[in-house]
Amino acid sequence: MGRKTIALFLLMSLAWACLSIVGCAGKEPGAVTQNSRPSKVTIANQFGLAYAPIHIMKEKKLLEKYLPGVQVEWVQMGTGPNIRDAMVTGQVDIGFMGISPFLIGWDKGAEWKIATACGSQPLALVTYKENIKTLQDFTGSDKIATPAIASIQQMLLSMAAQQQLGDPRALDNQMVSLTHPDAVTSLLAKKDVTAHFSSPPYIFQELAAPGIHQVLDGEDAYGGEFTFIFGVATTRFHDANPNAYAAFLAAFDEAVSFINNHPQEAAAILAPLNNMSEADTYKSLTWAGTNYCSTPAGIIGLTEFMKSSGYISKVPSQLSEIAFENIEAAIGKRYGDPSTIEMLQQRNGGTDGR
Repeated sequence: MGRKTIALFLLMSLAWACLSIVGCAGKEPGAVTQNSRPSKVTIANQFGLAYAPIHIMKEKKLLEKYLPGVQVEWVQMGTGPNIRDAMVTGQVDIGFMGISPFLIGWDKGAEWKIATACGSQPLALVTYKENIKTLQDFTGSDKIATPAIASIQQMLLSMAAQQQLGDPRALDNQMVSLTHPDAVTSLLAKKDVTAHFSSPPYIFQELAAPGIHQVLDGEDAYGGEFTFIFGVATTRFHDANPNAYAAFLAAFDEAVSFINNHPQEAAAILAPLNNMSEADTYKSLTWAGTNYCSTPAGIIGLTEFMKSSGYISKVPSQLSEIAFENIEAAIGKRYGDPSTIEMLQQRNGGTDGR
């Protein structure tokens, strides 16, 4: 039996194992049947290579592979809060966003949980002004573009403001909400914004332009590695459609594996979707700091910061309040000293950074 055949056999075995396990995860015995499935699954994502696994899922029809006969609807939106609102109103089953829009929704009673991580990407605050080297150098007239109020970029900027300026909200009045494509256009034209908290592939385009330099690195702001984008599912979808939920996980994991093991092929698929060359797309997919991975990092650290800074009113007492069972299983719990994966949920190696 060849290596490819073995790999395919193991992948299919894992998928069917997931279907069996999640198929038993209804609220009550008998609440769902093993054959239950929706007529349509709606998935929402945003712009940028952080969402590469979702694009691979779509282009390779991986969810259709694991869930034949079900219509898959793909919706692209500009920000996490837009996706949050669509999920709350029942228009979207699964959405991809930063953890901050998710936690704000959870704090307000949204019935959803984290279903998967999408991975870590290099994020950075960039500017064209030579005199701006640190956050202290921004003046009241400087405007900083982030994708949305309470986006993960705003949270990182707030974390850095707490460290450098002593106030997590010191720069709130200077933030403006722009989608990444619009922010790039404004920054390169030196019009309307002074800086942009950017993500791939836009960050590479900006840093390649003359006179653009980096002011702040995302991991430095957070205090370690963190998951940039999460996949979130409504509790309704998870509970009523265990087979569809498990099929989604299997399809997403296959997409992540495909990018990690076949980055050149993935680049060929993703390049036209992002209006990039195949060479630049490959460079972006394999850039230092990029890690497509479905196991999350940084959950607790971001939660505690948002609570301490007044963005949310509570923190979960246990992971199961905000994450489905597959996330709990992926992180695990090591008694005694915490495991590496457990520690990655915190900031600064297990402290909250305050």
